[in-house]
Amino acid sequence: MTPFTDPSLTDSGTAADAPDESLRRALGVNRRRFLSTCTAVAAGAVAAPVFGASPVLAHDGGRDHDHDHGRGQILVPADKRGIILYTVRDATARDPLASDLPSGFREVFKQLSRHGYRQVEFAGYNQHANAPGGAALESVQGARLLRSWLDEYGLRAQGNHGFIPSSWPLTTADKDTFKKHLEIANILGMDHMGTGGDPTGSSYRADWDVAADKWNALGAIAHREGIKLYTHNHDSAYGFLLDGGPLDDQGRPTRSSGIRKLEYFLKVTDPKVVWLEMDIFWAHVAQYKFREYTAHDGSTRKNVFDPAGLVARNNRRYPLFHAKDGVVSTTNGMGYDMVPFGTGVIDYTTFFSRVGQRNYHNPMIEDDNSPSASDPSQSLREAKISYDNLAALRKRRH
Repeated sequence: MTPFTDPSLTDSGTAADAPDESLRRALGVNRRRFLSTCTAVAAGAVAAPVFGASPVLAHDGGRDHDHDHGRGQILVPADKRGIILYTVRDATARDPLASDLPSGFREVFKQLSRHGYRQVEFAGYNQHANAPGGAALESVQGARLLRSWLDEYGLRAQGNHGFIPSSWPLTTADKDTFKKHLEIANILGMDHMGTGGDPTGSSYRADWDVAADKWNALGAIAHREGIKLYTHNHDSAYGFLLDGGPLDDQGRPTRSSGIRKLEYFLKVTDPKVVWLEMDIFWAHVAQYKFREYTAHDGSTRKNVFDPAGLVARNNRRYPLFHAKDGVVSTTNGMGYDMVPFGTGVIDYTTFFSRVGQRNYHNPMIEDDNSPSASDPSQSLREAKISYDNLAALRKRRH
């Protein structure tokens, strides 16, 4: 498969936008609906702020200065501090009639805004049936309601772990559902839409070639609607690709060139239409687990994964991160146990310093373990702890 090059990328890392693109984004509509909107209506709409006039923004204006009272350069600007709602899934799913705690999307948005967050990444569009809007908001009408709440509390939607068609070639039904999700993403004002899974669970190059063809096709559809389509990683996607050596009894390669699966995916997908979200925790698990491979000649070779190095070499391909932390574990086979951001040992100061481009990347706090059956306030409390630790990151002085 021939690797893609990207001669047409602009400084922002995307293909040059049409002159009306920023207006279309502000309106939260797809290209087809935008082109059918009259000039007078569009001109009136763009005069309004994208996020609405929310008093919660007054304390910081949505953006930090480069340096904070002599403490050094802020690594994650205020308007780039986000959280994936999976972290507080118990709160969005909570019955507001049975609890005084924040329940459902609207109240959770309000609480996250109070914590300081300015971005959210969705993990689906369902909430408790008794919350405003009802259980299922995965529709055009639901998206408009969600957008009104985001604007009310000064938040921006910046991605979703949602629908990626299972079929390939695409069935008509899957293609239509995918397009519906792109329309929802545009209404919500997203620049990015993605998935929580890997492109394929296989280790074989042939399967990654098929996955690349599929993602190039899906990415092209998303690109036409003004959306960057991204895939997300777990640890196995940064394991070694099987691409050579003796074949097994099914004709599949058994050894590796030393390239990692998602490194190969980066090479064979079109950088104008396919993007990645690095889950930094799982990338560090991969660093712990996948340190040696059997080369095509049968020798054992060492290759320790450098997550920040991969991002730095492909910086514009990684518009989003999952920022989750871990403490050392020698018993679970992963090297780390997940903990709230800033309370573990993953060196985020060094990571964010090395990858740079702080006004481009969008780090989303995540902690799979924040919801607690015995402590219903835990997830939102830990979301505040994580926010404060993310906001406190400063580049080290030399």
